[in-house]
Amino acid sequence: MTEPRIYSMPFAKVYPLYQQKLAKKGRSTAELDQVITWLTGYDQATLQQQLTTTISVQDFFTQMPQLNPQASKITGSICGVRVETIADPTMQRIRYLDKLVDELAKGKPLRQVLREE
Repeated sequence: MTEPRIYSMPFAKVYPLYQQKLAKKGRSTAELDQVITWLTGYDQATLQQQLTTTISVQDFFTQMPQLNPQASKITGSICGVRVETIADPTMQRIRYLDKLVDELAKGKPLRQVLREE
């Protein structure tokens, strides 16, 4: 079985798509960065450094410092698939981020998106 195309895409090419989606809904890049750092354990400086490289989406997630322990609270569907049922850990992490970005775009308060409530 071939691996999904998203795995080989540079994360730096995916990031602007998240920015555009959120900007259309009045959300900021700072909120996007906060969501990414919360989920992945990257700090802001390391995230910015990753965005200047050609690191693939797969490597971005497999090399992340630490998946947030609260990530298991991320549930629901993204692209018609329930994120909590995805068996491949890398794909699940990608979909976790997609779900968090969707929640931000839908207007959820940041503290709810970050599972602080």
